[in-house]
Amino acid sequence: MSAVAPSGPPDVPGTPVFDGRTSRRGLRMNRMFMSLRTAAARERFSADEAAYCAEFGLSPAQREAVVARDWQAMIDEGGSIFYVYKLALVDGRSMQYLGGVFTGTSEAEFVAAMRAGGHRHG
Repeated sequence: MSAVAPSGPPDVPGTPVFDGRTSRRGLRMNRMFMSLRTAAARERFSADEAAYCAEFGLSPAQREAVVARDWQAMIDEGGSIFYVYKLALVDGRSMQYLGGVFTGTSEAEFVAAMRAGGHRHG
């Protein structure tokens, strides 16, 4: 018996799925995030964030999310967490900080939950 291929991404409430459609929607924003690997790009970005976003052709919603550091909106607008993290690093933020943002906890609470095996205790 052959398996039936799913017709779309799984529906997991509260969990964004990064699929081909999402990747295409976020392509320019993710390219911009990836550019932040170099010191020169980070300096240009820091000097005028909105203009730097415009250079990469970000949509108004993407540009607003980046400038406001609305991490969830960046994901909703097609950002890959791996690329969004590059922006967090520009701000001196950790992956655990983002984990806290996405789970509605503080960075310290998120770290404690991970150390407890991924479960919140309290």
